[in-house]
Amino acid sequence: MNLLLLTSDDFVSDSLVKLQGRQLQHVLGVHQAKVGDTLRVGLVNDRMGEGIITGLSADSLEMEVSLTEQPPEALPLTVLLALPRPKMLKRSLQHLTALGVKRIVLMNSYRVEKSFWQSPWLSEEKIHEQLVLGLEQARDTILPEVVQEKRFKPFVEDRLPAMVEGKRGLVAHPVGGNACPHQISDEVVLAIGPEGGFIPYEVEKLEEAGFERIHLGSRILRVETAVTAITSKLYD
Repeated sequence: MNLLLLTSDDFVSDSLVKLQGRQLQHVLGVHQAKVGDTLRVGLVNDRMGEGIITGLSADSLEMEVSLTEQPPEALPLTVLLALPRPKMLKRSLQHLTALGVKRIVLMNSYRVEKSFWQSPWLSEEKIHEQLVLGLEQARDTILPEVVQEKRFKPFVEDRLPAMVEGKRGLVAHPVGGNACPHQISDEVVLAIGPEGGFIPYEVEKLEEAGFERIHLGSRILRVETAVTAITSKLYD
């Protein structure tokens, strides 16, 4: 945890916060902090700064905070991610959030198992937990938007064209296409398929919507690895 992420409920006055639970245990066990120490803090969807510990016990932590810094700049990237299995979903959400992606669309695909859409990890609360972990890791405060699209064809035909308008659409696919672009400045909508990739029909539909096919070479990567590798290659 490189940042203590605060909510408005943590404030007991304009500049004084009181923390308990997971954050308190992290400060005690990992930071091994004491009264007078300074920690990095940030308010969800707002500014960042520093907090000086004014009170600390096994039950609570009190800090006087000053929020004067803007969060890091977001990537000009929307990621369409074919819904992975729950363990990969958690890691992928954390990685994308830490990298600065602010819009994530979890979409359906032929190779996505139907049971994945019933996972408790798709609840708003569970998704929020993973996004918070990503923000804490990267020292960021702006929560990404996460949208779920459970029907491939209606999404690609009816809603995706407006989403990609004025942007560069890229679909990661291990067969055909060009090598992944490197350090670009374009605003991108990136589609990443499930393990094994999108089926040909899905790639064709994405291409009809204006997407171009890209690849990372001959190796087939796990979803969370591909997410990180492609995002890091697209932007410096």
